[in-house]
Amino acid sequence: MTHRRTEIGEALDALRSALAPMLEGDGIRGADDDRLLDLAADAESLGRLIDALRLDIAGEIGHRSRPERGDEILSRVRGCRSASELIERVTLVSSATARRRLKAAPPLRRRTSLTGEGLPAPLDHVRAAVLSGEIGTDAAAAIADALIPLRDRGVAADEIDAAEQALVDAAAGTIASPAVSADEVSIMAKVWALHLDPDGALPDRDRAERRRSLSIGRERDGIVPMRGDLLPEVAAQLQRMIDAYLNPRVTAGPTFVPDDAEFDSDDPLIDPRTQAQRRHDALSGVLHVAAGAKDAPLLGGAAPTLVVTASEEQLARDDGVAFVSGARDAGAVPISVARHIGCAGAVQRLVIAPDGRIVELGSPQRIFPAHTRRAIGVRDGECIIPGCHVPAAWCEVHHVRPAAQGGPTHTDNGVLLCWHHHRTIETAGWEIRMVRGVPWIRAPRWLDPAQRWRTTEGSPQRRLSALSRAAPGA
Repeated sequence: MTHRRTEIGEALDALRSALAPMLEGDGIRGADDDRLLDLAADAESLGRLIDALRLDIAGEIGHRSRPERGDEILSRVRGCRSASELIERVTLVSSATARRRLKAAPPLRRRTSLTGEGLPAPLDHVRAAVLSGEIGTDAAAAIADALIPLRDRGVAADEIDAAEQALVDAAAGTIASPAVSADEVSIMAKVWALHLDPDGALPDRDRAERRRSLSIGRERDGIVPMRGDLLPEVAAQLQRMIDAYLNPRVTAGPTFVPDDAEFDSDDPLIDPRTQAQRRHDALSGVLHVAAGAKDAPLLGGAAPTLVVTASEEQLARDDGVAFVSGARDAGAVPISVARHIGCAGAVQRLVIAPDGRIVELGSPQRIFPAHTRRAIGVRDGECIIPGCHVPAAWCEVHHVRPAAQGGPTHTDNGVLLCWHHHRTIETAGWEIRMVRGVPWIRAPRWLDPAQRWRTTEGSPQRRLSALSRAAPGA
């Protein structure tokens, strides 16, 4: 396709020349903090103007590709199946981006009456704010998604207009200072829709309840897929539980008492997990706590306890295999899972001899009782791995010296670990030892080449004691 130069292209050349020194030099890396943030704001304003052009052009392409144009359908004349495909070919954007622009454009496009008279756009306040760069396309789409359906439900035009103006003012910061984010605009727009049309804005509850679902698939390559559609209140409760598990404390993290005067308190402590992986681990913590709750429903007359089975031979091997009861398939898991489960209260470890005789069944003596757990929780406060802030209530208690090797189920041998760190403690490189009943930690060599042992002060009481000892004249 031959591309002829337009006034936008000429403006692009001038802009490219103006910005080249910054893009090719150290204009960004060399900026101080205040200038860097000013550059970010200005770049976003420039992007909004470009987005406004994109939407306006996409809207016109869509308008000229509507079916009623017959033989003059623009997309068909240019050999494309749809306006979306035409935009993709001309701009080289993804199909999802092309469809998004085509959907967002009509509420902002000015119309023409049958007599040729110009008419305002369905959301003319939003259009003006977008074209001026005052608000972005995300905020515009949020307003359109909430207000456009109201027109078909008989809501008075002046009420919709008032809501539109209020939302634009909030998004642009005309009234509220500072301007609110697109996510906040979306929430505000939904509230306006509920105010103007409570019945129509609410989702169809009966339809939603018919569609609710949860399914757990079959294990493949060590992963079991799960999918479902949750009712809003169920999803919100699950989200709250996960948020509680993942919530970073107000404090900056565990305080360390160095055993080396040269210790640098700014050493980085890195959690390598992705957000999705952290949410998975949080769900595990939620299930662990729920299974042990006193009000949890019983299964076979007892709490719903997970049993992991291993043979003596497999338990002795580093590459051994164990099996999880209740799995839809064989339920094979690495032997490290069985070792991890030996400390947890909502699960039991079952060891079987070669002839089938049960030689070990995890018992209450192996599992830290409630009063011991409470004491350890007061001492540690949270997961003892530096940088991890999973609170005591969500943690498991780990035998520092394994019970299988004679380690006692006692406060002097138990420490708090979250599900993730408990499960990976044998492979992640963290080492734990107890000194007079207090846990000491040594980080993996890649985090601390000096391999120094440090004690944590996870609980508020121990932090206060450390501050008191460090105070002048103490």
